[in-house]
Amino acid sequence: MNPVTPLLKGAVIAYQWTLRPILGCNCRFHPSCSDYALGALSEHGALRGTGLAAWRILRCNPWNPGGYDPVPPRLNRLAPRAPGQPET
Repeated sequence: MNPVTPLLKGAVIAYQWTLRPILGCNCRFHPSCSDYALGALSEHGALRGTGLAAWRILRCNPWNPGGYDPVPPRLNRLAPRAPGQPET
């Protein structure tokens, strides 16, 4: 794990404990954007997780209907395929 990832996760947790109670949880997605950011950072690391979280926050606007939007799974493109295994 990149050493920056725990710092970013700490920043999100600090937001959840300080500003979110004041601002209220008004996210139109489930899980909320901050929970999504924590999941993206855990699953994908600092760089890709930050990008996914930023894209999610940009989509959280009045013109988007929202809904259930889980963190996408990590793709392991470097893993060799077994003979006869279909390409994913």
